[in-house]
Amino acid sequence: MSRLVPRKSYQPSSPPKLLDRVRETLRRKHYSYRTEQAYVNWIKRYITHLAVNENVASSTQNQVLSALLFLYREVFRQELGPIDALRAKKPKRLPTVLTKNEVHRLLNHLSGIYRLMAQLLYGSGLRLMECLRLRVKDLDFTRRTITVRDGKG
Repeated sequence: MSRLVPRKSYQPSSPPKLLDRVRETLRRKHYSYRTEQAYVNWIKRYITHLAVNENVASSTQNQVLSALLFLYREVFRQELGPIDALRAKKPKRLPTVLTKNEVHRLLNHLSGIYRLMAQLLYGSGLRLMECLRLRVKDLDFTRRTITVRDGKG
């Protein structure tokens, strides 16, 4: 899938800027566009302000660590050796789920394509981007299957 991402033109005499190097490396390694956006954002935040106590979720902390490791290993080409960083653990908690009645009431407030998308998300367990990327040919009504392309994992 081609991405319509604006690309900056470079003058031959000036080296690419850091974040442009990061984007170029991510694209060369075929990382997803969402990962590219997240890594660039975290690297920007790291460069401008290293916030230690932002009270972010464990998954965010792990994403920050991955972005920084990528920056040093892949963009700067610096071998860091063993990293003694602990990965943040998700706290154990029960998920909040809606009752069937609540789901029906929610869906009744939607119409058109938004209702169809909500029904697909709820009924199939698709992620939002997986749903947005669906094409008519991905639906097989005879076999009652949906083909998910470029799904996470």
